[in-house]
Amino acid sequence: MSVVAEIRVREARASDDARLTALEAVAWSPESGFPSVIRRAGPGFFGATSPPGAHLIAERNHTVAGYIRLGPSTPLPENAHVVLVAGLAVEPGMRRHGVATALLQAAERRARDRDARKLSLHVLSTNPGAMRLYTRLGFEQEGVLRAEFLIEGRYVDDILLTRHLSGPPGSPR
Repeated sequence: MSVVAEIRVREARASDDARLTALEAVAWSPESGFPSVIRRAGPGFFGATSPPGAHLIAERNHTVAGYIRLGPSTPLPENAHVVLVAGLAVEPGMRRHGVATALLQAAERRARDRDARKLSLHVLSTNPGAMRLYTRLGFEQEGVLRAEFLIEGRYVDDILLTRHLSGPPGSPR
């Protein structure tokens, strides 16, 4: 008999700062993130442009397993119907257990609650596992910025993926 661990998603709290700082230190690699950002990670996770309320936390077996950071795609009111997934990280030992799926589903619910029509995100072409996950969850490729980044001597594409939440693109709500 196997027991499936429950994944609970909640909004982040300021008290999560130390745990998320530690998660951030182990979750990213040159394939999934930017070495320059990883190296200069500061002493705290939250900041003025990235407060606790912009994050959802996944807990598995009462332990922080991952987070997703949400925000506006741009500051323009004409773009307010789009929610950007500005970061998603899962504790390496908890990957492939439904944590990222639970976070993305919670992000979609939050976006719908805020009357958003679209979720968008960027993923590096060097992260095929993330691409498979996003595609499985209904995200579609909308654009590719070829050789957008130079990471450890290798040019890497930046891929824009989106998930439309209501109606086809261009249709009335």
